[in-house]
Amino acid sequence: MKILAVEREVPGVKDEQFTPHLKAESLRAWELYQSGIIRELYFSKDNFAVLILECNDENEAAKILNSLPLVEEGLIKFEIISLMPYPGFNRLFEVK
Repeated sequence: MKILAVEREVPGVKDEQFTPHLKAESLRAWELYQSGIIRELYFSKDNFAVLILECNDENEAAKILNSLPLVEEGLIKFEIISLMPYPGFNRLFEVK
């Protein structure tokens, strides 16, 4: 199942709190990318992360996202959205 994970702000976190954890965050993201769990990883123009994950369900996605150092440290959190295939193309092939 494809999962969209959108980073959300944690109130009260200062930019300098991220610095000691950024290399570990990059390493963990690389591990997840290499294992095929993170399929795509982006930053928005507003500088928040957007990930496409391949997981069994939202619970597995949450567990994986919680393994990211910035999440473990309480510096970021994610909104998790399950994605389904678009069914609208079926209308192109309906027989009337």
